[in-house]
Amino acid sequence: MPNNVLGTPLIGCCIDPMTGYYRDGVCNTGPTDSGRHVVCAIMTEEFLLFTKSRGNDLSTPRPEYQFPGLKAGDGWCLCALRWKEAWEAGVAPPVKLEATHEKALEYLDFSALLEAKVVKE
Repeated sequence: MPNNVLGTPLIGCCIDPMTGYYRDGVCNTGPTDSGRHVVCAIMTEEFLLFTKSRGNDLSTPRPEYQFPGLKAGDGWCLCALRWKEAWEAGVAPPVKLEATHEKALEYLDFSALLEAKVVKE
């Protein structure tokens, strides 16, 4: 198993709804994951509205893709650059550091992730 941004083994992000590029509940990545779905974030209404305004509607169910649609409080493996865009806009969702893949550090500042960390689960 790869490490998280803290340098310890990566843990699962969410299984209800099932997240991850590989839909295994873990924010793992690989060569075919061009979006780098490596940030384990807890959805907020503000972020869901923001990402929808950017053309990525995560709140509408898409049964044809077995996608239930997300709501505030759901865990989800986000693309690193979408999280960064939301951070710069002041609407980034909280992050579970232990479940955020170390590859996120290639795109994001650790200090931003640390500031956005989930305080209590």
